[in-house]
Amino acid sequence: MSDRVLVFGKEGCPYTDKAREDLAGRKVPYDYYDVKKDQAALDKMLKLTGGKRKVPVIFENGKIKIGFGGT
Repeated sequence: MSDRVLVFGKEGCPYTDKAREDLAGRKVPYDYYDVKKDQAALDKMLKLTGGKRKVPVIFENGKIKIGFGGT
């Protein structure tokens, strides 16, 4: 896997938007996957989270973070 952060989220989710804004503001390279539009991304997210469906899911440096900004 690359050095890039992976963000799994969905359109219209304010927490997903804030996570992406935070990474962009800190100039952290990331790849975004909309789990509502991409079944393969949803499957990958569920595998990483052990089945949890809460977004955003941020995968960075081999660690998973579920939620952003108090979620």
